[in-house]
Amino acid sequence: MTVRVQEGDFDIGAEVRRITAGRTDIGAIVTFTGTVRDSNDSAPLASMTLEHYPGMTERELAQVEAEALQRWPLQASLIVHRIGTLKPGDNIVLVVTASAHRQDAFASAEFLMDYLKTRAPFWKNEVGADGAKVWVDARETDDRAAERWSKR
Repeated sequence: MTVRVQEGDFDIGAEVRRITAGRTDIGAIVTFTGTVRDSNDSAPLASMTLEHYPGMTERELAQVEAEALQRWPLQASLIVHRIGTLKPGDNIVLVVTASAHRQDAFASAEFLMDYLKTRAPFWKNEVGADGAKVWVDARETDDRAAERWSKR
């Protein structure tokens, strides 16, 4: 089980191969990759800067990953989240879950992403094509999606 916060890009295929190498007990692998869109709420986007608190962020991500491992029988998992200034089309986040069965892999990946969108200690500052800077808040729809996990 792995958590990384980094500035550099990641190779999705290489990451999946790394965490599943030599494993024959895995029957399902789910990946989610979040990328920077070229607009937000119809406003053109030039870049996005992601900030975090080193140490605290990694601990928080490790805790949510541990919670996923308690909820679902996973053989492997991975969270990679980028920081720094990113351009439209750049990768932001990678979540990989691997289990014996697809239901556990899908549900745990959704759980991890819902957490990342609502509670993970990252701050996003978007720069519009016009140069205007805006701090991004969590969306109500993301909060509602995350609420379903507290009911279990």
